[in-house]
Amino acid sequence: MTTAKVFQNGRSQAIRLPKEFRVSGTEVALQRVPQGILIMERDPWEVCREACQELSDDFMKERAQPPQQKRDWSK
Repeated sequence: MTTAKVFQNGRSQAIRLPKEFRVSGTEVALQRVPQGILIMERDPWEVCREACQELSDDFMKERAQPPQQKRDWSK
């Protein structure tokens, strides 16, 4: 098992990750699990998916929809 150093950075606690665990971007998502803390690369679509889960099943069921356009796909 690979280990990482924990240290104080001002009033915050930080973890220095080894090279092989580098992540892209500037943020990670954290989750407490029974065995400790899970660190995951932040998915930019995560916020959108979470917001969609809050919508009701009938969200926009009765929306104004323009008539379907006829298109010539033979060209």
